[in-house]
Amino acid sequence: MKWAKWLENWDMTSLKIKAPFLEMEWNPQDEDKAAAWELYIELLTRITTQKLDDNHGDEKTALTSIFSIFSITRDVMKNNGRHCIEFTKIAIVVLNQVVRPFTAKWHGLSVNGAFDDPKQCKEFRAELVEIQNTLRVYTKMLADMAGVEDLTELESDEI
Repeated sequence: MKWAKWLENWDMTSLKIKAPFLEMEWNPQDEDKAAAWELYIELLTRITTQKLDDNHGDEKTALTSIFSIFSITRDVMKNNGRHCIEFTKIAIVVLNQVVRPFTAKWHGLSVNGAFDDPKQCKEFRAELVEIQNTLRVYTKMLADMAGVEDLTELESDEI
């Protein structure tokens, strides 16, 4: 399977990736699978994919949790070595094109007191839902790469 087809299967074709790369074979190795599993677990158990109730939680803490994905991903890449290249290719693109714009925007705003303003907190939470939706797809992609059953939709929203 080509990278382009794999991304298409996950409706992630909006990611900006150079055409020659998209025509390459998608062939995850054991190191890719191990790295995907590690990051899958991190994403699955964080605010990155879990709903933040409107009446609970803290915007600054949520932003910090999203930002921590950078260091976690870097550690996963380093710990799994240079042979986890398929994982690294998609991880770098998601960090740079999905996570970075969100954290860059909200870090600057939070430093300037955005989370003291209820209107900006509401805007943050709306944008958090958007990035969570994208990161849920990414989490499912990681489960696929790791070769494990996806548990992203395990829990029900109903009480």
